[in-house]
Amino acid sequence: MASTQKNKVNPKDKVSYHHGDLYSSLLKIATKMLNEQGINSLSLRKIAENVGVSRTAAYHHFKDKNDLLCAIAAQGFNQWQKHAEKIFTDDSLSKEQQYRDFVYGYIHFATNNPNLYDLMFGRTIWKDHGSNETLRHAAFPSFDFQVKMTKHWQQMALLPSSESSLRLAQVIWGTLHGIAKLMIDGIYTDNSSVDEMCECAVNLFLSTAQSSSHS
Repeated sequence: MASTQKNKVNPKDKVSYHHGDLYSSLLKIATKMLNEQGINSLSLRKIAENVGVSRTAAYHHFKDKNDLLCAIAAQGFNQWQKHAEKIFTDDSLSKEQQYRDFVYGYIHFATNNPNLYDLMFGRTIWKDHGSNETLRHAAFPSFDFQVKMTKHWQQMALLPSSESSLRLAQVIWGTLHGIAKLMIDGIYTDNSSVDEMCECAVNLFLSTAQSSSHS
C-alpha cells in the first residue's frame, strides 16, 4: 500500500483535458512524476491512472515507455533552447554578460531539473539507438543553436576565433556538462563553489580570446 501511495500524484495536481490535448496532459503528469520521484516511477499505466484515463488511451499517444521518455526529454531541450534564445536576443545585455548568463543559466537549468537533465543527456535513451525522431528534432537544433551563438561570439572577439565553432561549442558544452553533473551527483553541494567554477569557466574562455587577439 505504501508503494502505491508513493507513486500517486495528488488529485489536485491532475490535469483536466479536453478532446485533443490528452497528449499534453499525459506529458505534464509524466514530467511532474519524473521530477519528483525519478525515472523508476514512470510507467504508462501509472501516468494514465494519475491523469484519469485508461492505459489503452495512453498507448494511443506513446507506444512504449521509451517513446514517453523521449517526449519528456524533447520537451526539456525545447525548454532550455527557449531560455538560451532569450539570453542571446536580449539587446540590453553586453556580449560578455550574455555569455556569462548563458553559462550560469545552463548550470542552473541542470541543477534545478536534475532528473530531467539526467534523462536528456543520459544513456537511458541515447544508448543503443534509443532516441526517436521527436527527441532528435529537439536535441540537435538545440545544440545547433549553441554553435550559432558560439560563432557569433567568436565574430565579436568574445571567444577565440582561431578555433572551429563546432569544436569550441562542444568543449564549452562539455565543460558546463561536467560542472552540472558534479553538482547533480552530489560531488559538490556548495552553491558558492559552483558559482566560482562557473565564473572560472567564463574567465577562462574570455581570457583565451583576449590572448589570441594580442598574439
